[in-house]
Amino acid sequence: MFKLSKTTDYGIVLLAQLASDAPDVLAPDPRTAPSTQGRTQGRTQSRTALADRTPPASAPPARNARDLAESADLPVPMVSKILKALAREGILVSQRGSKGGYQLARPPEDLTVADMIRVLEGPVALTDCAIGPSLCEHESLCAVREPWQVISRVVERALADVTLADLVRRGAGMRTSSLASAVLQIDRTPEAGARS
Repeated sequence: MFKLSKTTDYGIVLLAQLASDAPDVLAPDPRTAPSTQGRTQGRTQSRTALADRTPPASAPPARNARDLAESADLPVPMVSKILKALAREGILVSQRGSKGGYQLARPPEDLTVADMIRVLEGPVALTDCAIGPSLCEHESLCAVREPWQVISRVVERALADVTLADLVRRGAGMRTSSLASAVLQIDRTPEAGARS
């Protein structure tokens, strides 16, 4: 079974809570179709912001671990550990002091599900050979290595097409039809049907 760890699941829940505090994140998505060009440009800009370790100008006030744990109904020690890891990796910015806490280091529109999983869990891959060469002792003799690598790339691309802002909008009851249709399309060419 392909399943995210609890740490990753909880980490994404906490990021979604922080994103839902951001201004305009719950506004309807103005895109009629996902554009990878815009997202790539946003990611390049956000990497610059990560180097500065400053939250976006429109960022909401910082939230502390205890507050986030309470609103997510999660144990404070686990939430603290996850938030520190996300801050270490540059996804969050932490601030000390009485009004301190954690904030997103970049806008929710620039943080993809693939980015979040990569930071919390490691590379997005269904098998070792999809991560890199020489990680599996059976690699040279494996008849299904290449198909698994293709499947892993498709999964990673699908995860890279969904942002934290998309998750928060969907969680708030926004329409999911365009996302669902894009992700769930299956190739039903005559060749594919003949192999079934």
